[in-house]
This record gives sequence, C-alpha cells and structure tokens, in this order.
Amino acid sequence: MTDTPHSPASQASKESGFTRFLRATEIDPRLLGMVGALLLIWLAFEAYSTFVLGRPSMLLGASQAEANGFLTPRNLWNLSVQTAYIGIMATGMVLVIITRNIDLSVGSIMGMVGMYMGLLQVEYLTPALGLGHPSIWIITVTFGIVMGALIGAFQGVLIAYLSIPAFIVTLGGLLVWRGAAFLVAGGKTIAPLDETFSLIGGGSFGALGRTGSWIFGVIACAFVVWAFLNGRKSRQRHGFPLRPVWAETFVIGLVCAVIIGTTALFNSYIWPRGNIQKYYSQLGQEPPACAQANDTIYTDVCASFGHGYAYPVLIMIAVAIFMTVLMTRTRFGRYVFAIGGNPEAATLSGINTRAMTVKIFTLMGALAGIAAVIGSARQNSATNAMGNLDELYVIAAAVVGGTSLAGGVGTIHGAIIGALILTSLQTGMVLIGFGDGSYQRIVIGIALVFAVFLDIVYRKRIK
Repeated sequence: MTDTPHSPASQASKESGFTRFLRATEIDPRLLGMVGALLLIWLAFEAYSTFVLGRPSMLLGASQAEANGFLTPRNLWNLSVQTAYIGIMATGMVLVIITRNIDLSVGSIMGMVGMYMGLLQVEYLTPALGLGHPSIWIITVTFGIVMGALIGAFQGVLIAYLSIPAFIVTLGGLLVWRGAAFLVAGGKTIAPLDETFSLIGGGSFGALGRTGSWIFGVIACAFVVWAFLNGRKSRQRHGFPLRPVWAETFVIGLVCAVIIGTTALFNSYIWPRGNIQKYYSQLGQEPPACAQANDTIYTDVCASFGHGYAYPVLIMIAVAIFMTVLMTRTRFGRYVFAIGGNPEAATLSGINTRAMTVKIFTLMGALAGIAAVIGSARQNSATNAMGNLDELYVIAAAVVGGTSLAGGVGTIHGAIIGALILTSLQTGMVLIGFGDGSYQRIVIGIALVFAVFLDIVYRKRIK
C-alpha cells in the first residue's frame, strides 16, 4: 500500500475561510489577538462606566460634552500621552529580552536622568544663558539622552566583559541610580522647568493642532502606501511570493483608516477655554465669545482648536519606526535575533556577542533618557518619584506584546500595543473608582503571568 500525496489545493480547501484570509493578508494572529484584547478592555470599561456607574456614553448617543466614560476623545488622548514613555522604553526592552537578558534599572535611570536634567536647567543653564533662552531645551535633551546612553553602556560592559549576570547588574543599578537621584537633589523637587522644554511633555500647546495633525495623517498614509508598494517590488525583484492584490489593498486601506480615524479622534478633543483665552492674550487679541461662555458647547472658532497629536505620541511613533527598521532591515537586527536564538552558535558564526550586548544596553539607556525627557517635561518638574516601578511596567509591556522570555522572539509594534494595554488597564481602573495602586498592581501582575502562559502555549503549538 502507498500513501496518497495531498496536493496544495486539497490542503487549502481544508482550511477555514478566516485562516486563508490571514494567510493571504499575512496578518500575524498574535497581533490580531492583542488588538482584540485591547478593544475588549476598552469596551469592558466603557460598559462598566455606563451601566454600573450610570455615566453617559458616546456609544449610546451622548454628546461629546455630556459623555464621561472611557471611550471619549479626552480620555483616549490622555491615554496615548501616558502610553508614550512606557512604549518608548518597551521598544528597547524587546531587544534586551530577545537576547535573553533583562534590565531592571530603566525606571531608576529615567528618574536619575530626569533629576539631573532639572538641575542642569535650574541651577546652570538658566543663570548662565538667561530665562527662556532657546538653546536650553536643546542642551537639556541632548544631555539627557547621552547620560542615559552612558549609563546603559556602563551596565553593558559589566554584563558583557565581566560576565556578571544582567539580572544582578541591573538590580544593582535600580538601587544605585535611584539613590543617586535622591542624593544629588537632597530629596527636593526641582521646578519649574523651561517653558519650551515643557512642551515636549504634551498638553494643549504641546501638540500639533488640528491642521498639523491632518497634514501628518495624510503624509503617514502616503508613507504606508509607498512602503507596501516598495515591499511588493522588492519581493518581485528577489522572486518571493506576492500577496494577492485584494489582500494588499485591504491591509493598506485598514492601516490608513486607523490613521485617519485616530487623527479625527485627537482633533475632536478641543482645548480648554482657559488655554484658548491664553492663546489669544499672547496674540494681543480679544478671545472669541465661545471661549468666554459658561456652557460646555464649543462653537464657531473654538471648535477649530483641536489638540491633535501630542508631541510625546509623535516621539513614540518616530522611535517605533526607527526601532522597527533597525530590527528588520539592518545587520544589527539580524544579529540580535541570532544571539537570542542560540548565543553559542552566534559566537561561533563570528558575531561579537559582547560588543552587541554593550550596544543593546547603550540603546536601552538612551531610550530611558528619552523617556526621562518626556516624563519631566510633562510634569514640568524633576521629582524623586519619577520612574518609580516603571521598569516592571516596561518589562510587562514587552512580554504582554509577545516578546518571549526564552529569547529569540519579539516585535516592536507588539511592545507598543502591550504598553497601550497596560496603560488602558491603569487608566480604566482609575476611571471606575479603583485608583488605589494596590488594585492596579494586582491586575498588571495577573496580566503579566497570563501573557507568559499564553506564550508558553503558543510555543508548544509551534513545536
């Protein structure tokens, strides 16, 4: 007796329509699951707020002024800003975890860098250059990123060349850098910071605004179309199989719809009246009548003052694009995955794993420096509490986003979605009245353990 071979056509006929759809569009099922979990969390908080707490919901016809639930432009805009600095550090943590390491010090690095940036502005740059000098924010940002990178490089050298486990080095860093931040300022809060620097943290004036956001949205959609067309030409050039035209068109349309929808959502969050009045007073003009009214309905000129994309969100998007290109289009990224897949084989193949380790931790430190810039700018101060326990949320965001603790697997976009999921849980619990940090930590801990469990199940199915 002989076995009858199965043709590809017969195998394809046994697949479900949804499986064939995923295969044609090349949408990652894990990404789809994370997005589904995020939407489920949003809808759950909105339902609890509406039916249990009795708050008006925009989903049930309430106006934007009346709505007070989770799915409002104001809450989602704030959610995006709060996600930014966690998401930025999570993109670096992906590389660290892929190479089978861990960094427990990122929150303390963020706090220390933020404190030194505050001292630099208040005690050195402002007296030397004058209040509001245009170069203060540039010097401060450069100093913060470089300082974070140097701290990361120092830890990387200890791990790579002295063979001290990353867990021990970064655990020591967690304690050392947090203590150093406290000692350098004597436990005091450093404030206020430079006004231009504070714009980096977001707010009504720290955003693109309505017109700038629409321009950004159109450019982003054009970039998406170019990227897909360029990828298709690259596949043709190298003889790789192509996605069906309908699948390519669907994915492009979906991504552009998300971009345009997000732009419209952020633009629908209007400035507070006090900020509109401040804007016109700076111009030396009389504020319009709608900015002086006591009712909550925005009309006429005031409706054009949409926040749009906040600067922290734009920084996160830029970092995510850079990190994605670094991981998928460069030799550095291939080396990262090679080290994570099999460190011994990577060494035998000629990869300088020690130098790579130093580079990865240097990059992680620089990203913590960028997060410190956003965090201190948003608070308009440098406090000892900044970055406290954020290392746990950063690690959790990477793991929830699909990065495997066993190494070798992880994506940048997954880490961003993981950060958004965790921030949504925190924000939602505050919104429904569970603002106590104890409840939040319990939920985040459960989410982290559940994510690792799903990763284990997924890896077993793959094998």
